[in-house]
Amino acid sequence: MRMNKFFGLATASVLSLFFLTTLADAAEAPVCRHAVSLIGEPKMAADFKNFDWVNPDAPKGGTLRIAEIGGFDSLNPFTVNGSSADGLGGLFDSLFAGSPDEPSTNYGLIAECVSYPDDFSSATFKLRPEAKFNDATPVTPEDVVFSLEALKLASPQQALYYKNVVKAEKTGDHEVTFTFDTKGNRELPMIVSELTVLPQHYWSSKTESGEARDITKSSMEKPVGSGPFQIKSFEPGRNIVYQRAANYWAKDLPVSKGQWNFDEVRHEYYKDRLPAFETFKNGLADFWPESSSSAWATQYDFPAAKNGLVKKELLPHERVAGMQAFVFNIRRPQFQDARVRQAFGLVLDFEELNKKIFNGSYTRLGSYFDNSELKAKGMPEGRELEILNEIKSEVPPEVFTAEWKPVANVAPDDLRNHMRQAVKLLQDAGWSLKGGSLTNSAGEKLNAEILLVQPDFERVVLPYLENLKKIGINATLRTIDPSQYERRAKSHDYDIIVDSFGQSHSPGNEQRFYFGSASADRDGSRNSIGIKNPAVDKLIDKIVFSKNRDELVAATHALDRVLLWNFYVVPQWYLPTDRMAVWDIFGRPQKLPSQVPGRVEQTWWFDAAKAKAVEAARAK
Repeated sequence: MRMNKFFGLATASVLSLFFLTTLADAAEAPVCRHAVSLIGEPKMAADFKNFDWVNPDAPKGGTLRIAEIGGFDSLNPFTVNGSSADGLGGLFDSLFAGSPDEPSTNYGLIAECVSYPDDFSSATFKLRPEAKFNDATPVTPEDVVFSLEALKLASPQQALYYKNVVKAEKTGDHEVTFTFDTKGNRELPMIVSELTVLPQHYWSSKTESGEARDITKSSMEKPVGSGPFQIKSFEPGRNIVYQRAANYWAKDLPVSKGQWNFDEVRHEYYKDRLPAFETFKNGLADFWPESSSSAWATQYDFPAAKNGLVKKELLPHERVAGMQAFVFNIRRPQFQDARVRQAFGLVLDFEELNKKIFNGSYTRLGSYFDNSELKAKGMPEGRELEILNEIKSEVPPEVFTAEWKPVANVAPDDLRNHMRQAVKLLQDAGWSLKGGSLTNSAGEKLNAEILLVQPDFERVVLPYLENLKKIGINATLRTIDPSQYERRAKSHDYDIIVDSFGQSHSPGNEQRFYFGSASADRDGSRNSIGIKNPAVDKLIDKIVFSKNRDELVAATHALDRVLLWNFYVVPQWYLPTDRMAVWDIFGRPQKLPSQVPGRVEQTWWFDAAKAKAVEAARAK
C-alpha cells in the first residue's frame, strides 16, 4: 500500500519527536543507585559479590556469649518507654545497610536501589520482590509507608530525624517514593535509606490476649522482623537469646554474605562491671570490650590471659572521635551563665588523671569532631569565616579572636593559676564565697551533682569533685542503677552527666537532635545539654544544606568553634584504638572494618577446632 506523502512526513515527524522526547526523558531520568555515600563514590561496584571485610565462606554455627551490664524490661526498641534489650537490632532490616568499613555509605538491602533528582527533593526506592519478614510475609511498599509514620510516632528522636520527610507513598508494585519538604539537603536520601522496615500486618493486629499492639509502648512480646536473627528465649532483666533465622531472606545477598555467622547469640545481664568481668574471666562470656585503661593495665593477670587462652588486642579504628564530656544541663539555672561553665572546665586536671589513673593512654578531646578533618583548627578563614560573620552578633567574640583549646596543666603552678581564674569567673557571674561556699545574691549555694551509672567511673570523678570543692562549689557524686539512670536521662533530670555525641565523617541531621533548639525540651532527645541557641540552629542548617564536601567541612568547623566557645561541656578524652580481650575460639576476616573493627556478632565466626583446644587446655 502506497503511503500518502504528507501522512508519511507527518508520521515521520511524530516518530522523530517521540524518539527525541524519549531520549530526553531517558537522559533526565535519575540513576537508580545500588549504594549512597556522602563522602565520595562507594567502594563496592554495583556487581560486587561480597564486602572485602568479610569471609564469604565463613562457617555457620556455635554460640556467642556476651556479658551486659544493666537489664531490660522491653522487647520494643522503637519507643522511648522502657529499657529495651541489647541485640534487638539484629531482628530488623532497613532499606539500605550501612558499611562498617566506609563512613557515611549505605548499600541496598530491602531496597535494591534508590534514585533521586538533582535537587534532592525526593527519593524513590525499588524494593526487592524476594524480601520477606521472618513469618514468611512479603515486604511491601505499604510496610515501608507504615514504618515511617510508626517510627515518628514512637520516638521524638525519630520524629526529629525524619522531620523533613513529609510523605511516603507507594508508586509501584515494588516501589516507594519519599517526598521532602525542602530542596538541596543531600543527606535526606541517605537518611531515608536507613529506615527500619516494620511489618504493618503485625503492628496493626492484636496480641494473643486480644489487646491492640501499640508501638509507642514498651512490650515483652516477641516482635516480628526481617533480619538475620529471631528471639529464641528470654528472662526479663536477666538474659535474652537470639537464634540465627534459618529462613533469612537476605542471607545470600552480596550485602549480607559472610555475616551473622553464629547460630545463637546470648546476652547475660549483670548489675555492674565486677560480676560481668568475672563471668568473662571464667570463660562464660566470650569477649570483653574494655573501657577502663586502669583495668586494661592491671586486671588481665588471670591464668587464661597469662597462658594465651585470652588474647588482649588493640584494634585501630578510623572513626571520628565525637565529644565525650561532663555535660551541663543548662536547663538548670546555675549553669545558664557560660562563665560558670568555663570555670568548671578550668579545674579538671586531665594531665594528673591521665598519669595516675589512665596510664598515659588517652588524648584530651579538643573538638566535637576530633581525630578528623572536621575539627576546627587555628583561626577561622575562607568560607568558614564567611559563615561565622553571618552570625557574628550571636556568638562569643572569642570565636573570631582565639583558637579554643582545652586547659592543660603542664607547669607545677598551672592548676593553682587555673583555679584562681575559675574563682574570678564565678565572681563575675555573681557568685561569692560565704562560709567556704559559693553563694549568689539570693542566698543560694552553687550546687552540682554529677550523676553516674558506672561505679568504676567514680575514681575518675572524685579527684575532679575535690578540685570543685576547693573553689567553693558544693559538688557531689551519685551513682544509680541503669534503669533509674535511663529514666532520669530521658527526662533530663540531672545537673551534670557523662555523655557522648558520636559523630560520623559526614555530619548532618543528627546535629539537630544533639544540639538543636527543637529537641531541647523533648523527653528522650539526645540534646542532653538543653541547647536553645539560634546561632547553633543556623549553623546546623548550613551543615544540612551543604552543596558539597568543602561547604560541609567549613560549616562543621564553624559549629565546632561555636559549641566550644559556649562551654556547654567539660571535654574528656579519647582513644584511637578499641581495646578488646577475646577468648581464642574465633575465626575472623583478615581485614577488619575500619570504622568498627570489633564487630564480633557481624563478621567473626565460631572456630570449633580452636574452641576444643581451649577447652582441653582449661581442663588440665
